Amino acid sequence: MIGLVAVSHSRPLAEAAVHLALQMGGDDPPTVRIAAGGPDDDLGTDAVAIAAAIDAADSGDGVLVLMDLGSAILSAETALEFVAEPERVRLSPAPFVEGLVAAVVTAAGGAGLDAVAAEVRSAGEAKQRQLGDGFTHSVGGVASGTNDDDATSSFEAVITNRSGLHARPAATFVKAASRYDADVHILDLDAGSEEVSARSLLALMALGIRRGSRVRVRASGPQAGPALAELRALIDDGFGER
Repeated sequence: MIGLVAVSHSRPLAEAAVHLALQMGGDDPPTVRIAAGGPDDDLGTDAVAIAAAIDAADSGDGVLVLMDLGSAILSAETALEFVAEPERVRLSPAPFVEGLVAAVVTAAGGAGLDAVAAEVRSAGEAKQRQLGDGFTHSVGGVASGTNDDDATSSFEAVITNRSGLHARPAATFVKAASRYDADVHILDLDAGSEEVSARSLLALMALGIRRGSRVRVRASGPQAGPALAELRALIDDGFGER
């Protein structure tokens, strides 16, 4: 599993963001290291500390680094000069909090370094899309199209848990979908939204699926049946919130 490094000017900020992300990572989240504060523990960033955190987080599958702002980017770039395996490191432009949450959930689902980096890259776009801020670009995870001739199975259900498919329930849904050798997508029937990949936390949360929404979940592939069965059970159980 890939490792993650959170680079921030403030240790309390980094610790809070990492705590939030790990709450959604399930029982087997990726390793997350924090490199926060300057050399004298004041506000700032330290390239040497970032390099040490990257090496500590790298189990051999690579490391994704997320930064908060300003000099954190320059310090992370400088840190690459000191790490043992720089070719296994990716610096992400994603927003700090949203990126960490998406990275933890996606990595916990078994995605590799490049796939996790691609998923979190759209974190800022997902928020703009959810707010309807005149944003028209595609969010990561949006289905490129469907083929009615594909051998697919599907079910329709009503979301009954109080928070809808937000935060923890969405993360649970994505991790379940990611466990199977199946291409799984979800559509909010009431909103008339685009169908999105059920493996993408950002795309799923951008749908803003609320309590009472009708959804269609479809899957194709060798394990489509078991995937749909588990996802249906999660929805019917209200994600344990009732």
